Amino acid sequence: MEGIDKRFPGVHALRAVSFDLRAGEVHALMGENGAGKSTLMKCLSGVYRPDSGRILVAGQEVSLPDPKSAQDLGIGIIHQELALMRDLTVGQNIWIGREPRLSFGRIDEAKLNADAAAIFRGMNIPMDPTAPVEGLTIARQQMVEIAKALSYRSRMLIMDEPTAALNDAEIAELFTIIRRLKAEGVGIVYISHKMDEIRRIADRVTVMRDGAHVGTVEAADTPIRTIIAMMVGRELTDETPAIPDLSHAEVALEVRGIRRGRALRDISFSLRKGEILGFAGLMGAGRTELARAIFGADPRDGGEIIVHGHHVGIASPTDAVRAGIGYLSEDRKHFGLALGMNVRANIALASLPRYVDRLGQIDEGRLAAIARDYIAQLRIRTPSDRQKLRLLSGGNQQKVVIAKWLLRDCDILIFDEPT
Repeated sequence: MEGIDKRFPGVHALRAVSFDLRAGEVHALMGENGAGKSTLMKCLSGVYRPDSGRILVAGQEVSLPDPKSAQDLGIGIIHQELALMRDLTVGQNIWIGREPRLSFGRIDEAKLNADAAAIFRGMNIPMDPTAPVEGLTIARQQMVEIAKALSYRSRMLIMDEPTAALNDAEIAELFTIIRRLKAEGVGIVYISHKMDEIRRIADRVTVMRDGAHVGTVEAADTPIRTIIAMMVGRELTDETPAIPDLSHAEVALEVRGIRRGRALRDISFSLRKGEILGFAGLMGAGRTELARAIFGADPRDGGEIIVHGHHVGIASPTDAVRAGIGYLSEDRKHFGLALGMNVRANIALASLPRYVDRLGQIDEGRLAAIARDYIAQLRIRTPSDRQKLRLLSGGNQQKVVIAKWLLRDCDILIFDEPT
């Protein structure tokens, strides 16, 4: 990729960016939220057409007007949010739209499953092609996505935050697959924020900032702090802010004996005003289940929730919001955001009744001023408050959710895997 430039209304997303990928290499692409990583990869995978610049595959300049053109040239992408059809089987997902046919147009299920099984054998991964995708773990679903990409004879794979939802054992399994693909000459673009992973799997690292290429370095020879400095644009110091003593602060939230089936067993804790309380544990340990139970998204079998010293009955998210509790889900695109609406509307989602006049009309002027204020306070990167939310980067979408809860006067925020 040479001199790739891309503009959207009010945003210069890519500024003459150059990037190269070698056969049999893992090339990490890093940068803060909104740096332009996803936009660059969407240009490479045919989702966006660059305004200027060249894309070359095996030394030949190519045009990628759509994702199919990229697939035909051996460019595959595995998104952070997997795009499988959950109601179909593993084999059906791999060959969807390209199913082998018998006479009279019938699908040849036997060949479909045999061909899928052959791909998994090549990956050295045991997988039943007839298994429904909905019954697979996220890690297994990711293997199906990789197999699907390889079914197009991909020689280049783009992996966008592939370990975001995996535990340590699943990450190790994924890295084994990546190393095997490397040995077969497949080039891999690896998008991640996790520095320890970059050390373990990447050969080179390219850093982007504000839509521009900052630099490309050898992963093995470059200290982590140097890469971070390239990302943020300044040298880091060893100074850390003083941690305030909150031992005497008011208790904002107290949870006593929360229970829900086998997922949550007698969980109790307290949260003080101004405090950040972290919950750690592997996938399936109950972190998300606890967050959803407190927010009223899932029923609980027992336990008490006390907000600012008062017992509250939370049977739904509406009850939680009334009690001043906001929730940032790990699955923000399906729980918390309306991607087809603009930034202003999303910020106002939980507070609209406050901005409706006696005639039932929404006071758009007040909402616009408030939205612009939160955009400035939280440094949300958007050309305007009328920008469609789906066009913002993931990190900026998260900031919009935070703005939504702050506008609703929520003073207890639950963040579930926000990064």
